[in-house]
Amino acid sequence: MKKIIALVLFATTLVSCQFSETMTINEDGSGRMAIQMDLGEMMAFSGEFSPDSTMVKQDTIISFKDMFEEKKDSIAKLPAKEQERLKKMENYKVHMDIDPESKKMLMEVFVDFKNVEEANDLFKGLDQVEGVMPGSSSSDASDDDPMEVKEDILGVRFSYNDGVFKRDAYIIDETEHQKQIDSMKQAAAFMSEMKYKVKYTFPKKIKKSSAEDAMFSLDGKTVTLERSFFEYFKNPDVLDLEIELEK
Repeated sequence: MKKIIALVLFATTLVSCQFSETMTINEDGSGRMAIQMDLGEMMAFSGEFSPDSTMVKQDTIISFKDMFEEKKDSIAKLPAKEQERLKKMENYKVHMDIDPESKKMLMEVFVDFKNVEEANDLFKGLDQVEGVMPGSSSSDASDDDPMEVKEDILGVRFSYNDGVFKRDAYIIDETEHQKQIDSMKQAAAFMSEMKYKVKYTFPKKIKKSSAEDAMFSLDGKTVTLERSFFEYFKNPDVLDLEIELEK
């Protein structure tokens, strides 16, 4: 999350980017969860889509398992705890959809899960894909190994049991969290335009939602909730959600 926040701070000095978190849960509890960042405006503003740019149109899916295989020698040198954390992310994938002509750049990290708890490290996955973004390199971020798992600032726990879904965001590192808030205050005016939206689809109609301002689809199976990214980062509880489905 530290790398993503650094990216966000850079983006807000130029133009806003948007975050979307989507999930679909099937009857058996399996499904797909994804986090998408729309970086098109930011890349266009920075000149990455100019006629002189080497960026090319692509629509590619890269598996984390393949990424980790390429870095297996570096990963083998990491502490066992960090290797175990990466192991849990092997089923994650990153989707890069880039079209310089239409000034489109979407980056999506997703996972097809058997149990929604398998998506608990999805935010860590955003950090791992930094090295595959166009124009990025490990040296741009730090001198550390790009596969090294660092402590995050925010975390999210997902659960789905007996027709009840829960999204619980929490602060991992209070000290670092406050430092990032202080840094982000300088760009508060820009960040007010940045949104973080969650959109979840369930196999049955929604009976009850903990968010009073949530929006629902006509069939009652999809819930959408949106918050300011800055407000979400300051207080991750604003996107906490508990959904109870009809029997």
